[in-house]
Amino acid sequence: MPRKKTKVLQRHIQPDRKYDSVLVQRFINKVMQDGKKLKAERIVYDAFEEVERRTNQQALEVFQQAIENAAPSLEVKSRRVGGANYQVPFEVHGNRRTHLVLMWMVQAVRGKSGQPTSQRIADEIINAYNETGDTFKKKEDSHRMAEANRAFAHLARF
Repeated sequence: MPRKKTKVLQRHIQPDRKYDSVLVQRFINKVMQDGKKLKAERIVYDAFEEVERRTNQQALEVFQQAIENAAPSLEVKSRRVGGANYQVPFEVHGNRRTHLVLMWMVQAVRGKSGQPTSQRIADEIINAYNETGDTFKKKEDSHRMAEANRAFAHLARF
């Protein structure tokens, strides 16, 4: 017997101070550790200044394009059918697309060392903008998995 689905209440996120963008604020929240939001803001804003310096373009536009380039349109979810688990491809919608990209970006940044965090964030943003790097690779892997398991797409409605 399936459990009753309930709608999850979405928190309203205020835009950030400098760029007046909800997307940047969401990224700051993902970068934040131990509730240190000012430190996370400083890191992200320094990274954006570095992006502007290296690309000679507006950092917010580069960031938005990088998010769009690395956002997945498909993902696989595990479904149990008749005692077997299948990786079933699903379309990714709205906020989840952005959430996945931001999380992948933060994971890629935290997986590297040897440079300041703001420098690593700037590198990852520029790489995603140029459709290279770990974040874009993660999107490609997600699409490859969905393509490989396309035969189980008919199980998506269960």
